[in-house]
Amino acid sequence: MSAARVLVVDDDAAIRQTVADALRLAGHLATEARDGAAAIGLATREPFDLVILDVNMPHVDGFSVLEKLRQRKPELPIIMLTARDEREDVVRGLKLGADDYIRKPFGLEEFSLRVSAVLRRAGGVRPTSVVTCGDVQLNTETAQVTHAGVPVQLSPTEFRLLHHLMLNEGHVLSKDHLLASVWGIDFETQSSVVETYVSYLRRKLDRENHGHIVTVRGFGIKFEARS
Repeated sequence: MSAARVLVVDDDAAIRQTVADALRLAGHLATEARDGAAAIGLATREPFDLVILDVNMPHVDGFSVLEKLRQRKPELPIIMLTARDEREDVVRGLKLGADDYIRKPFGLEEFSLRVSAVLRRAGGVRPTSVVTCGDVQLNTETAQVTHAGVPVQLSPTEFRLLHHLMLNEGHVLSKDHLLASVWGIDFETQSSVVETYVSYLRRKLDRENHGHIVTVRGFGIKFEARS
């Protein structure tokens, strides 16, 4: 994997330095920001490949930064870094568009593996081919999606969810299956995360009387090809 440009955001200088050093040791280029406002400015102006974002910061917290960045750069991968252990915070972060969630304290080996996985998915949900289902086409080499020939802007998580649904076209997939396959988590209480992202995809892909993503009550979600 080539070197990635990573923005590290944490108001704790010691943690920020530790994370930045671990990234540099892994061969990446790390830029540091000590608060949310600085992070929004940097990430908006510069072409980062990943943001490591602390949740609990004064003034502008990580959730606020995440919301702003999702509005301005929907495809930018973001990992939340937090000391909070409440499941509600994990759900909130995932609903707002976080690509992963790492709790403090963490081992540097685990941290490096999680970073590599997110970078691989974001820049590397691109094995070799184009997947076409009806009038929706997904290109795994360029990470682009078109609907009836019109480009559709998706975040990395939306892209992964759509890709998995299209690869299983016509098959009903349970929420537990999608949580494990797309998010790599198995919390049953987080099924609302799946519902949230399904609604995002519907808003971007479906038209009146022309829906692709179908909920089968009591069973799960499936993708239907329509022209």
